[in-house]
Amino acid sequence: MPNLRWIFLVFLSAFSLVYPHQADSQVEGKTNLSTADSLFAEKKYKEALKVYENILYQENAYSPAMLIKMGFISEGLGDYGKASLYLSKYYDYNPNPEVIDKIKSLTGQASLEGYQISDQDRFLRLLLDYKTTITGAAALLMLVFLILVFVFPAKRTVFYYPAILFLIITFVSNNFLNKPDTGIITGGPVLIMDSPSSAGNLIRRVEAGHRVTISSSKDMWYEIEWGNKTAYVRKADISKI
Repeated sequence: MPNLRWIFLVFLSAFSLVYPHQADSQVEGKTNLSTADSLFAEKKYKEALKVYENILYQENAYSPAMLIKMGFISEGLGDYGKASLYLSKYYDYNPNPEVIDKIKSLTGQASLEGYQISDQDRFLRLLLDYKTTITGAAALLMLVFLILVFVFPAKRTVFYYPAILFLIITFVSNNFLNKPDTGIITGGPVLIMDSPSSAGNLIRRVEAGHRVTISSSKDMWYEIEWGNKTAYVRKADISKI
């Protein structure tokens, strides 16, 4: 008879790895967000923006409503680059044409690249929204089948292969299901080159507001996708979303 207590402890240990310190981080984030919202309601915009930025960059957390407020404050302060950055990040959650129109008005652009959303992008976004659920469910099912392997050794092969399958799903979801690095061009005018060098060929000269996918980093350059081609932009001209 297998040691059920040991199996139960293994189950709890593995499950805690999928959801590390989730409750503590949520409480802290809600407290800071409440503080920032109170400052915003009191029209203490600069103070509110500092707290919002701390939540975004230090805690790596945000909400769509928070991004809208950050864009509003930044626009009021005349920092249109930051306002466009926060609106572009908001666009990930609400791909509304009005958001693009607002960024166009902030940056003085007639058209913007990088905001088109394909069916593949929508599917990836759906998977990312439920990444924690997918990973947790797959890990749970894997452990259930592993327990069944020990409980019913005569039918080991029946439960062994599903356990392997859910192990693979857990591993892939936890390690490879990630949002691609994206950025928004905040400088202007910005030169898009065909190589990571000022001596390269100019592909296009653009103003702020365009959104790009960042493939890699090379010294002072980002390798990006531009018009289905590989291109390069100076890091100083792009803010990561």
